[in-house]
Amino acid sequence: MTVIDQVDVPAVEPRSPSRAWRKLKANRGALVGLGIILFFTLLAVLAPLLPIADPNATNWLAIRTAPSATYWLGTDDIGRDILSRMIWGAQASLLAGVVSVAIAVAIGVPFGLVSGYFGGWTDQIISRVTEALLAMPFLITAIALAAFLGPSLMNAMIAIGISAMPVFIRLTRGQVLAVKTEDYVEGARSIGLRHSSIILRYILPNVFAPILVQATLTIATAIIAEASLSFLGLGQQPPAPSWGSMLNVAKNYLSQAPWMAMWPGAAIFLVVIGFNLLGDGLRDALDPREA
Repeated sequence: MTVIDQVDVPAVEPRSPSRAWRKLKANRGALVGLGIILFFTLLAVLAPLLPIADPNATNWLAIRTAPSATYWLGTDDIGRDILSRMIWGAQASLLAGVVSVAIAVAIGVPFGLVSGYFGGWTDQIISRVTEALLAMPFLITAIALAAFLGPSLMNAMIAIGISAMPVFIRLTRGQVLAVKTEDYVEGARSIGLRHSSIILRYILPNVFAPILVQATLTIATAIIAEASLSFLGLGQQPPAPSWGSMLNVAKNYLSQAPWMAMWPGAAIFLVVIGFNLLGDGLRDALDPREA
């Protein structure tokens, strides 16, 4: 048995999940945000099972009908039930937020790990490219990529994910630079552990918390970006419902049927607030410096 097999270097453990959960539960704002997110997530998941109208079914006798007992949230410009379209549209908005951030994390975190850990010319190349991408406004980059890829929800998610990627590269790199000089990493390196083992066993677990917090906050930004792309016709395509595309139609009827814009706008506002509140709560709960 080699020395490497016999010796194991203890890593500094981040805050335990149970302790973080206790602190998160004590944060009322975070619980409110979590409740909002769970509410809209349940609506999106249960949409096929709920007793609601077909989101694409039209009723030419009920065009731009105000909220009533028959149509709780009113109807749109061609008589479609806004409540049904709101619930089905939650699928597109939440899916876009989660998938876009997953793409950004899947690409950005590995580049950040490599850049921060190895340094040298690898760090120089990755950092310069990241800085160039960060110099461009996030939404402008997303619009340009979505226009290049073509209008669809999947292409919009890819565009948003690539546009958000530089934030995760920079964040991960900064965290790795702070962690890789710790004694437990130096000890692992001194006994000859492979770089991949050091990164996966000792560095990644200790930089995961800030990445998780940033991902939660970025989901809110991605939802706004998806709504913006759908508003411009670059996201979810008609007749499939999307909060952004609903706002695009509603802008033409703000004086005659304000409810057409009110409900999707309120939904975007609430979901974004929910993710921001949850992200702030996670930041406090996962911070090892907090008591």
